[in-house]
Amino acid sequence: MKETTLSAMPPCFEKWCVKFDDLWKNQGQKKGFRYYSAGLLGESKRKNITQMTDNIIGSSYHNVHHFISKSKWSASAVNERRLKLMNKCNQTRIRNGFALIIDDSGHRKSGNFTEGVGRQYIGEIGKTDNGIVIVTTHLYDGVRSIPLDVELYQHADSLPKGKEDENFVKKPDIALKLINKTIERKYHPGIVLIDGGYGNNSTFLKKLENLKLNYIGGLAKNRLASIINLKTGEKQSEKRLDEIILSLSSEKFEAVTLEIDKPKTVWVATIKAETKGLKGKRTIAIVMNANSVSEATEIDYLITNESENQATGRWIVKTFSNRNYIEKFYREAKGWLGLKEYQMRKKKALIRHFILVFTAYTFIIYQQLMGGLRKRYANKSLTTFAETLEAFLTGVSYNFLSWLQNNMELFAEHKACRGFVWG
Repeated sequence: MKETTLSAMPPCFEKWCVKFDDLWKNQGQKKGFRYYSAGLLGESKRKNITQMTDNIIGSSYHNVHHFISKSKWSASAVNERRLKLMNKCNQTRIRNGFALIIDDSGHRKSGNFTEGVGRQYIGEIGKTDNGIVIVTTHLYDGVRSIPLDVELYQHADSLPKGKEDENFVKKPDIALKLINKTIERKYHPGIVLIDGGYGNNSTFLKKLENLKLNYIGGLAKNRLASIINLKTGEKQSEKRLDEIILSLSSEKFEAVTLEIDKPKTVWVATIKAETKGLKGKRTIAIVMNANSVSEATEIDYLITNESENQATGRWIVKTFSNRNYIEKFYREAKGWLGLKEYQMRKKKALIRHFILVFTAYTFIIYQQLMGGLRKRYANKSLTTFAETLEAFLTGVSYNFLSWLQNNMELFAEHKACRGFVWG
């Protein structure tokens, strides 16, 4: 059943919510947080406020919408508390040396009244359309995979003065702001992973180096580079990367199997080169999905400032494959937690929605690592987000059916208010 009520939620849900109670100013905010979180975690595929309040007995659209849009509370305080809770015990504590993953994600949005909306590239549909884009930071430390921070990218079309508007900030600058938030928490990433949208930006890479951060970033195939002879130190003339690859013999490529969603074998070769906008040599990895250029249908170029001893082709592709964790997060948060579903237009409310999705996601990861749901509502170990969420929903259904036996009249009244007759 899609319906539930707060009093029928598994005990771990209330224990989690209590940990945020001192951040709320009144009972209305405490209930709003619980209703919104329960709605995001609920069984319904639709996660807008209308659907969530229809499914939670005791909630109302007006109260929940007021909580997310107008009530006075700090989204950043909720986010900091979420991360602090993850660092409180050994099972969930974030390890230093983690991979800090930077990415942006977009989704379609009709109309032009929502802040940040504009015609821009939307990754999930692979083309330019009217929509919203968010920039996020994410960490993976070998065990834990959780989102860190989020910021709305305000497209120039959505601002009164376009690119001249004081609120217009480019995505790389947003990313740097979020990276600095991570550093201010005294979290120490071992590597920063970025796609070509950021890796092609030499200014962005230099700023990462100024922060003493190592990175692996994507490069465009038309990026100019000069190969450096390691024995003589001589530089060759500048060439495009897709021209350089033609000069490499097949013996230079090493087969590497990546253990991601599905095992995948790639072939990788490395060169030492200097690229435009960056002084000094960097390691560039050329990665193909076949053992020859003529047969390859996918060729990627990756740059890193990691030391030469560390930056082998195998290390680069295996480390960069951890970017898959942010892609998994986007799929799970959009598919199950309503990341792209909301009924608000102001930036402040949008950020609140995104942070509460982060909090709901972290709640499930927390339960997975702590093992409580496994003991109560599952017959096997819970090793993925999907398995843990399923166990949680099993607990919701079990508790709700028990509640329903003693509250049938209340349930019938709830259905009647929404135009249904329950018999």
